[in-house]
Amino acid sequence: MKKTFDLLTTIEYGGCSAKLPAGLLSLVLKDLPVSLDPNLMVDVDTHDDAGVYRINETTALIFTTDFFPPICSDPFEFGEIAAVNALSDVYAMGGTPLLALNLMMFSQNHIPIEVFGEILRGGDARVREAGALTIGGHTIDDHPPKYGLAVIGTVHPDKLITNAGARPGDRLVLTKSIGTGALVSGQKNGLADRQHYRAALDQMKSLNKEGEKIAGKYQVKGMTDITGFGLAGHALKMARASKVSFRIHTGKLPLLPGAFAIFEKGSIPGASFRNQEFTGNAVHFTRGVNYTMKMLVHDAQTSGGLLMAVPADLAQQMVDELNGPGSVNGAAIIGEVLEESPRRLYFE
Repeated sequence: MKKTFDLLTTIEYGGCSAKLPAGLLSLVLKDLPVSLDPNLMVDVDTHDDAGVYRINETTALIFTTDFFPPICSDPFEFGEIAAVNALSDVYAMGGTPLLALNLMMFSQNHIPIEVFGEILRGGDARVREAGALTIGGHTIDDHPPKYGLAVIGTVHPDKLITNAGARPGDRLVLTKSIGTGALVSGQKNGLADRQHYRAALDQMKSLNKEGEKIAGKYQVKGMTDITGFGLAGHALKMARASKVSFRIHTGKLPLLPGAFAIFEKGSIPGASFRNQEFTGNAVHFTRGVNYTMKMLVHDAQTSGGLLMAVPADLAQQMVDELNGPGSVNGAAIIGEVLEESPRRLYFE
């Protein structure tokens, strides 16, 4: 097949930037009935990355789903990124992916049918890399296209990691650079350097498998992944769930090359403003944090990294291991966990 169809021509918002605003989603979820079951280990209460259900003393099931419109031009790469993004929720809970179902919205009247197959092949390639199995799926006729997975993973109940596990004194470690939303916006508007955009795609296709493995090794109890609500949005959810506050040093944030420059030129996606509205007064910025950086910490990430709360004496050793041979990501210590205070997030 000649890959000439550009999926980015079909969408306004792609990837995780297409999520409903976090504040609106919270309003809807608060009125839903709560499921009561002694084996339900994680539900919607803490807005965690997945639901978790214990089936016996040694095994709990992690159940999650994620799908979105195209984030790139190439259908195979779109499938890869969407699959890696969905699998990430299992890794964020300390688990191992087991089974996946394809979720596809596609219109053959608008897009060549060959593109459909390429998307599925891309997704299956990354599911296989994760050591999981694709066992079916569901498709409806819809435009623009959307693709993702429903995923089941497993974890030992005693090794479950949640977004409620951060403790004062922990260091905050981020395993991937931020700026994917900026670079996708820059690509659509002709502002992104080709190599910078390629680096963003490669990072989005990188599984969080190694990050999860190292998190378990270093006794991490609090973790989430950074996706559509941006670093600030997901950090806020984690701080609230843990009943703590975070201090984040913007000068230590790993940024994808070119992302800052694109935002400086004014190519800022609407998702950044929606995320900023969600964090609102829960976030404090010192005077040294400029407007561009404020927007970048709200940049909607697709298939982003893991944000971990790590024991202080282990954090640097962990980062060194995360950045070892073969790593394509820039893990860094970006801040620390504080006692609960009037603001949840302090950026300086």
